[in-house]
Amino acid sequence: MEQETTLETDDAPVVSDTDATGTEATTQDVAKTLFEEGQSFLDRLMTPWSLYQLGIALGLIVLAWCIHRVFGPRIPVREGDGVPRWKAGINATLRSRLGWIAFVVMIWVLVFAMRQLTWPSRSYLLAVIGNLATALLIVSLATQLIKNGFLRRLVTYGAWAWVTLRILGLTTEATALLESMAIEIGDTRISLWLVLQAIVTLGVFFAAARFISVNTSEQVQRNEDISPSMRVLIIKVLQVLLYGGAFFIGLKAIGFDLSGLAILSGAIGVGLGFGLQKVVSNLVSGVIILLDKSIKPGDVISLGDTFGWINALGARYVSVVTRDGREYLIPNEDLITGQVVNWSHSNDLVRLDIHFGTAYGDDPHHVRKLAIEAAKSVDRVLSYKDPVCHIVGFGDSSVDYVLRFWITDPTGGLTNIRGNVYLALWDTFRSHNINIPFPQREVRMLDD
Repeated sequence: MEQETTLETDDAPVVSDTDATGTEATTQDVAKTLFEEGQSFLDRLMTPWSLYQLGIALGLIVLAWCIHRVFGPRIPVREGDGVPRWKAGINATLRSRLGWIAFVVMIWVLVFAMRQLTWPSRSYLLAVIGNLATALLIVSLATQLIKNGFLRRLVTYGAWAWVTLRILGLTTEATALLESMAIEIGDTRISLWLVLQAIVTLGVFFAAARFISVNTSEQVQRNEDISPSMRVLIIKVLQVLLYGGAFFIGLKAIGFDLSGLAILSGAIGVGLGFGLQKVVSNLVSGVIILLDKSIKPGDVISLGDTFGWINALGARYVSVVTRDGREYLIPNEDLITGQVVNWSHSNDLVRLDIHFGTAYGDDPHHVRKLAIEAAKSVDRVLSYKDPVCHIVGFGDSSVDYVLRFWITDPTGGLTNIRGNVYLALWDTFRSHNINIPFPQREVRMLDD
């Protein structure tokens, strides 16, 4: 009796261990099934006719490579010489995949011919290889729409793996294997299959959102009926909607419960209240700038010691490029709360003043006329808004004047145009014997 009791006691844990490791047993069963399928496929591959078909496929690969080497360099891929941009892009894609395309065409022609002349089983492996090559070629061409290199490779390899399993009839076993590899966090079960689905699905949706965003942004930027600031606002709102929609639709497509994001959004709200005040302030300030049209791309502004033109309006900052090539990233909040001089807000007209003096012996009426003529001779000075010259005072050694003139291209620089006007004044005064005085000091030495 003791022995029987011991056997019963020893058998009980075995049943319990089997129940506790049910997931591991499932994983082992799926892996065993995949191994058996692979072993069966290899056995079928070693038959004479399968080896013949493999040899034919290798021969077609070599022939396709030769076609690529001979005819590929002859396809024009540069713009110009009568080749439009869109055609050059198609030619570049065709040139890089010419061997692949040639292999697909040749193998399907051969499969069709063999099915007409012999049993379908004699071309079965060639048909499988043709299906794989065709599917991989289509995926490779379709993913060219994805501009991001990492995302393009990720989607390409994921689609290739799925298509290969689909053609070989191993999707059920592969899905079961990936589903068995999972972790559980509370009531949520996250499997490797769910992660891969999320990566591929979100990648596709984000690629589509980026494609639509880029093409729509180009259309908006070319629309002259919309002001520059409104173009930027439309593009930013469109990007937020597209990428936000791609994210949530992608999660919904893989079966993710979006109600769980309520807790996450609450945490984000608390974070915004404490740690992201400046970020939110800059975002809101950027929207205000775009709505009130106080500044826009191309405007010339002065903010403190920074003088330049606005290159781009971002969600967090404004890019200002100065004449010396430096690019300042000014937070949007500084443009809202600080004093900004916009040289081209309502119009492009900019008035510049330069000060000079002449000797008391020179006729002021003549000096004023010569100064105005000198300013008009400079290229960037406007001719339809005449320069003016006024006497502003009588100094210790000179009669002081101010010369005022107008320009419409402050992005071309202010210091250089002032310098050109000063040079014109110098040349004009020298040719008319107008003297520019300078302070003189007389020192007397007295004997004790």
